[in-house]
Amino acid sequence: MPLTRFSVPALHTVTRQLAAVAMQQAEPDLVIRGGRVFSTYTERIHEGKEVWIKSGRIAAVKPAGTWKKTKGSATRAFDARGGIVAPGLVDPHIHIESSMMTACAYAEAALLNGTTTIFCDSHEIGNVCDVAGIEWMLKDARVAPLNIFLTVPSTVPATSPKFETAGGDLTAAKIGQLFDKWPEAVALGEKMDFVQVAMGDERSHAVLGEAIKRGKPISGHIYGREFVAAGAASGINDTHEAIDRDIADDFLENGVWVFLRGGPPTTPWHSLPEAIKTVTELGANPKRVCVCTDDRDADDLFVFGLDWVVREAMRAGMPRETALSMGSLHPATRFHLDNEIGGMGPARRADLVLMNDDLEPQCTWYGGELVVKNRRVTPLLEEALSQPYRYPKAAYRTVKLPRNPQLTPALPTKKVTANTIRTELPGIILFHDRVELEAADSWDAHFAQHDLCFVTVVERHGKSGEVAHGLLKNFGLKSGAVASSVGHDAHNIIIAGTNDADMQLALATIKASRGGVCIVRHGKVVAEVALPIAGLLSDLRARDVAKASTKLKRAWAQAGCTLPYMGFNLIPLSVIPEIRITDKGLVTVPGMQILPLFE
Repeated sequence: MPLTRFSVPALHTVTRQLAAVAMQQAEPDLVIRGGRVFSTYTERIHEGKEVWIKSGRIAAVKPAGTWKKTKGSATRAFDARGGIVAPGLVDPHIHIESSMMTACAYAEAALLNGTTTIFCDSHEIGNVCDVAGIEWMLKDARVAPLNIFLTVPSTVPATSPKFETAGGDLTAAKIGQLFDKWPEAVALGEKMDFVQVAMGDERSHAVLGEAIKRGKPISGHIYGREFVAAGAASGINDTHEAIDRDIADDFLENGVWVFLRGGPPTTPWHSLPEAIKTVTELGANPKRVCVCTDDRDADDLFVFGLDWVVREAMRAGMPRETALSMGSLHPATRFHLDNEIGGMGPARRADLVLMNDDLEPQCTWYGGELVVKNRRVTPLLEEALSQPYRYPKAAYRTVKLPRNPQLTPALPTKKVTANTIRTELPGIILFHDRVELEAADSWDAHFAQHDLCFVTVVERHGKSGEVAHGLLKNFGLKSGAVASSVGHDAHNIIIAGTNDADMQLALATIKASRGGVCIVRHGKVVAEVALPIAGLLSDLRARDVAKASTKLKRAWAQAGCTLPYMGFNLIPLSVIPEIRITDKGLVTVPGMQILPLFE
């Protein structure tokens, strides 16, 4: 049987076997001994214990030395050599598409980091390909050697068609059908239109109702303390968007689980150090607090996995045992799966990780099978990774561009006020600056005086063919162009540049690759990551995507861009303040007004 979540028998079919092993009336398949066993239930690390595994599940945790090897025994023994044996890590909120790789490819990096279960919100591919894209991802997930559960995308498109053009339109009825068809659809994904939710929008609440009437958890996405109570009153009961201590405290007091988001420190996603202060400074109990990764690009996924986030929680003041539970039992409990994952009680899946004293994963077991040994992929896992799901041809035909689009605005012939987008690290929130532009002979003078460059969004779903022009302030790009088909959340093409020729080449490069991210300087493509699946995903192995990502980021920094490219991809995301640009034009948030470029 393939190495998948389904290769472990359902519990009801093996309870007699597990009981027999626990009573020492039958032999375990595997015994892990010689280590210290971490219990998430009591948050204690026990010396002198060994773990007995049968049929991919834990049969018992026994005193060390209880199992005795006998002649002819088929039981395998593994010496943990003093390491910490813990439940596999559980990531409660991620987007596979942000890694730019498929679910099968994602599994490699996750398992190397000791993560055996993820809860993914596939709203990116949903925004491009509607229900079909989500079901492709689910089929991919079923083949992957990783426990992958879906939090059904709740906000596709992220805003009204008045403000952006998306490829998908997930209505309440479609969402209900996904819940009913796919057992791994265990929750509703992040409800990004938090303003509409708070204001009682009919469509938004119809979507929430599909989850509520099925008893499904609901994930939130809220900026602003004034929206917390209304979100909770609407049924939202977790969030990964707690950006500081006070709003994190508000969430907990309103009955909302908090997922502390640990992102690489150079990105906008590293909110954990501030949000965790609701526990470390205000004394909140961490029982409803988890850690998560949210977004990871390909190379960062190998370095900054969920294990790294657990260690960040420790560095921020959490006890080691609590930090580990926040990365395993807590998220399992949040999604009502703690009888299956997140702990080492009998009957649970034998998804385990062996860590050193610094909580760095050394070995990983998935369903009782050793898939990572001494920080290397085992032949068993290598075989599983070499047989990925193949996406259909339609997934490779999603970039449909207008003919001969104009990528730069006309140069004003008289003094005007420009509505510009000012970037400022960490980069999630963008600011609306009004800049006075005197009459000039070229754009170069404006760029030099005000630190500006062009930013353009091109509709790519073959619907309207619209193109919107804007100006970016403080982005740092001095020459050339950068472009991406991963323009959240509608995933139209976003291009920043200093001249039309390089911007046109960037767009042509993305078209030829059927999607991707690229950098152009002086008429040459200097770096590219091709993303032919829905314009979002590579079909290569994780290591290959990571290498391309590393090269891209190096060229990105050399181009002078102040935002990381994942932050750049958020520039069209018209649900985060203060101003964005979509294919419809400049959009203010939360006012939701379309502004002209020049006044």
